[in-house]
Amino acid sequence: MAIKGTAGAARRKAQKKDVEAIEAFLAMLGLLPDSRRAQGRRYPLPTVVMVALLAMICGCDDASSMEAWGERHEKWLATFLDMPHGPPSQDVFLSVFAALPPEPFGKFFVMWTDFLRGRLALAGKHVAVDGKTSRRTHHRSREQPAVHTVSAWLSDAGLVLGQRKTETKSNEITAIPELLAVLDLRGATVTIDAMGCQTDIAAAIIERGGHYVLAVKDNQPTLAEEMVATFADAADVTPRALDQPPPTPVEVHETLEKGHGRLEKRTVTVARRLDWITTKARWPKLAYVARVESERTDLATGNMSVERRYFIGSDPRASVTRVGELIRAHWGIENGLHWVLDMAFNEDQARQRAGYCGANFATLRHMALNLIKRTPNRRLGVKNTRLLAGWDLNELVRIVVMAEI
Repeated sequence: MAIKGTAGAARRKAQKKDVEAIEAFLAMLGLLPDSRRAQGRRYPLPTVVMVALLAMICGCDDASSMEAWGERHEKWLATFLDMPHGPPSQDVFLSVFAALPPEPFGKFFVMWTDFLRGRLALAGKHVAVDGKTSRRTHHRSREQPAVHTVSAWLSDAGLVLGQRKTETKSNEITAIPELLAVLDLRGATVTIDAMGCQTDIAAAIIERGGHYVLAVKDNQPTLAEEMVATFADAADVTPRALDQPPPTPVEVHETLEKGHGRLEKRTVTVARRLDWITTKARWPKLAYVARVESERTDLATGNMSVERRYFIGSDPRASVTRVGELIRAHWGIENGLHWVLDMAFNEDQARQRAGYCGANFATLRHMALNLIKRTPNRRLGVKNTRLLAGWDLNELVRIVVMAEI
């Protein structure tokens, strides 16, 4: 009997901690502005968001399945949520998320993520910024474009730090600075593809305490031409007069990989002397330019292709090896975030179109993914973890209250 009593006390203590963790999250939700009229607030906003998030973790990707999930777990939800009229219905979910402005919800997400990652310092970490379109959220008859979301991905921890909704991919140029403005980037290095190679974006990263590595293409024609000239000068072995400067010194790092039926030689070259870059004053704290040359050989046919890509960076302490690692790690956002959202959350099939639903459901998916990714001792993939949470409320509680860095 003593053993049973001890076990029961331990369970009660654990349950108390679970409730306290959920109550802390609900308290943070209480900071969200509620734009609904007083007579229209039959369901408290924290309750609606909390039920939607829990249902999302359990595999519910739309408002209809969220309603069904809430009905089946009404008694359990009522132990820690204010539900005077029962669990929210499909219409309630859609009306609330259609009216909830995505900007404050996005800021709440950043605040909650900061709380989730706890004491994790970003110094020396990598943050990839990239956009993704929820393709089925467009509405042709209303001339409503699909929701495009720019996300900041902490690749070292598999965590979405924040996101910003845009109307189209071309609007990433304005959305990225807005996203960076709410992030603490001290000591982190931010990588962005060529669309984000803008002086304002570079300045925003520096202002937030971070470093940048930006891809350079034809959207910055002068810079691109001068970078090509820099590496051409470095490779020039023609004898020079005494009054002429020596060739540009460079650092080189090579890797050789075999896989998927091909052999790839990857050469990263970094130049820190920027004599050829006439526009360097426009780029805050520009410290180096880099070239990545990928030489791929098809092992079956022997055919070879060569691709060269160019980048600028601001961290003077980054070694050539580290520069190569950052450039390669950037595309981890495709596999670690975008692919998972499509495969495990069916984001490409999401059809939330009313008001702000598309943007807010994207935020819910990011929140659910963060919790699942940061669950300790997780043995299943994201999709199967969602199924497990739907089968076992204890597993759902473990995901919500034990997520850590």
